[in-house]
Amino acid sequence: MRALPRPIRTEIHTQGQLQMTQTASQRGRIVRRRVRGAVGLLLAGSVLAGISASTARAEESLLPVPQSVSVPNGVAPIGGGVQIVWDTRPSPLLQRAAARFATRLAAIAGPAGQGDPYVLHVSAGPDRAYLSVDEKERYALTTAAKGARLEADGPAGVIHGLATLLQLVRTTPDGAVVERIHIEDAPRFAWRGLLLDVSRHFDTVETVERQLDAMELVKLNVLHWHLSDGTAFRVESRTYPQLQAMTAPDQYYTQAQVREVVAYAADRGIRVVPEFDVPGHALAIARAYPELAAQPLPDMSTKGLNLNNAALDPTNPQTLRFVRVLYGEMGRLFPDRYIHAGGDEVVSSQWTKNPAIAAYMKAHGYETAEALQAAFTGQVAAMIAAQGHVMMGWDEVSEAPIPKNVVVEPWRASKWTGSATRAGHPVVVSAGYYLDLLRPAATHYAVDPFDTRADGITPEQLAKFPPKHPEFSVPFELDVNAPPLDDAQKKLVLGAEGTLWAEMVSEPMLASRLWPRMAALAERFWSAQDVRDVPDLERRLPVVMTELEATGLQATQHRHAMLEAMAPGRSEPLAVLTDVTVPVRNYALNHLAAPTGEAMLSAPVAVAEPDSFVATQFNAMAERYAQGETALAGPLRQMLQRWADNDAAFVTSAKGAPALEAVVPVSHAVGQLSRAGLNVLNGRSGSAWRMDAARLLQDQDAAFENSASMLASAHAPQPPGGLLIAILPGIKALLAAGGR
Repeated sequence: MRALPRPIRTEIHTQGQLQMTQTASQRGRIVRRRVRGAVGLLLAGSVLAGISASTARAEESLLPVPQSVSVPNGVAPIGGGVQIVWDTRPSPLLQRAAARFATRLAAIAGPAGQGDPYVLHVSAGPDRAYLSVDEKERYALTTAAKGARLEADGPAGVIHGLATLLQLVRTTPDGAVVERIHIEDAPRFAWRGLLLDVSRHFDTVETVERQLDAMELVKLNVLHWHLSDGTAFRVESRTYPQLQAMTAPDQYYTQAQVREVVAYAADRGIRVVPEFDVPGHALAIARAYPELAAQPLPDMSTKGLNLNNAALDPTNPQTLRFVRVLYGEMGRLFPDRYIHAGGDEVVSSQWTKNPAIAAYMKAHGYETAEALQAAFTGQVAAMIAAQGHVMMGWDEVSEAPIPKNVVVEPWRASKWTGSATRAGHPVVVSAGYYLDLLRPAATHYAVDPFDTRADGITPEQLAKFPPKHPEFSVPFELDVNAPPLDDAQKKLVLGAEGTLWAEMVSEPMLASRLWPRMAALAERFWSAQDVRDVPDLERRLPVVMTELEATGLQATQHRHAMLEAMAPGRSEPLAVLTDVTVPVRNYALNHLAAPTGEAMLSAPVAVAEPDSFVATQFNAMAERYAQGETALAGPLRQMLQRWADNDAAFVTSAKGAPALEAVVPVSHAVGQLSRAGLNVLNGRSGSAWRMDAARLLQDQDAAFENSASMLASAHAPQPPGGLLIAILPGIKALLAAGGR
């Protein structure tokens, strides 16, 4: 690694004037690349997959799509490494950013050779608002034949520009090169977040920091750290030590560790917003201090106990003192302006069935639990404000009048974005971005933060699966008549967050459950509203995932370890099966897991990913074959033959392993469908096998439909082991082509 030069000012003249700048939306229309290549080339265009330079330019794989990108003007060799020259004096933070860039560049392009270095000039303006919603994130990057220039309005822009430069690098037989190009870039939203739930399943500091590294590379800038819930309170409190006394010693963060994570994030341009839930989701607090609870503590050995139900008593003066002191202590660990106080899913009966609380409500004119909660929220918001912070809360807090400066986070349906902004509240949107629903990246990507009709239970879903208690589904229902946001409301939308609740996510599963879908959301939150090309996104996601893993993510490493733990010494058939299957969606997995709890976290569905890159490639190739690209018959045949042969191997490997035996029917179905595809490619005649394939496809379509909504997943039967077969579109395309 080359040593960074001392701060100097050096001029460099770029060569090859770059013109014909495209806006991001133009690029989205013009650049529509398809996955190319034969079987095994799952990372088409990746600089890390060893694919030839002619396959795709690095510029084609940028994610998020920048605001504007010029037409490329060839490449420049960087085999001698990249030397950064500072045109403005760098802060220690920027010097550390440069060091990370050098380390990552070496991981992607290999160590620098003996030639002259490629010189990158960097200049950054001052930014007193760094690490706030008002920070300066704009940057401009020009890469020319002999050197490059990165100009940023502030430190955040430098961090973003270096991430973009990494994506412009690719390897060739002649060594590493960088695309010669000019980029002007700035985000659409100031708040681009990821919610990490460490209460349900604890993640070590090292795991959290790996997610922060990945966030930096895709320009996410807020870690919403969900630190308390029914399961556990995960931060050391010196004022209320019983909170961590109820948790295993290595299952919470010391205050020193919290400061370490906050500093680690700040170095990467990422703010940390903590969440400590009150008055609901408070079982961990209530177990530590039962005098604060609204109801007697539940029996923790009760099967199927809902850990989310317990609530604090908002009428108890001790509760208000506890909240004030706790938030004061926690707030000193987190310098960000915002603290999330939860406020969601308060079970009314926790209060109405407590005689003292019911009497208090009557005496003070609170006709509903929502009205009592609004009063409590107002008190909490005032406490947090007095401590120098601004309160955030989930959309339930907006169901009754609360202070207008409280930031509302809509989650139950997109309509809450409209109602909260109409009431004058700043908003951070998570409706449509719940990654624990296990929907594919394309589904989340299609939801725009401004769209008030984007997410919710549809009338069709309600008609098909009428809820037993309709009053509970109303907040989650899509409002087909929701008015669009006006310009004033749009200004109140600070941004959005991808959210991963961890009831069904163990630490080894975390990276695969977050990525690459979180990268797709990073683009939705950064890029222009009309950047919506799903095939282009699906082409770029494997490229970005490869970069993230090369720079430390470890998703594949953990997946392999889990596969081997399930089938020691015989995990390959399981890997093949889970490569072409995806988990059931919309909390169907939670329902399946209810009888056995944690066992599902070490079953095959735990390693099946919501986006199957293998299936996506196969489906695209099969469609192209059906449209006349007959040269794809060879690679398609190889893929199908592998899956057909895998069935017998999987059955053998599954013997004696109940979790694997449970999904043998899925393996059989994959094998049968693969043989049907081979029959098409081999020109087999006859109708019996076609009828069998049609019936099987119908069954598999029904399996997808049975977890197509939260209502369906709660009531309809699910496939064995919670696995859905992801190659159905490709098989259908082949059968249709063969039929013609």
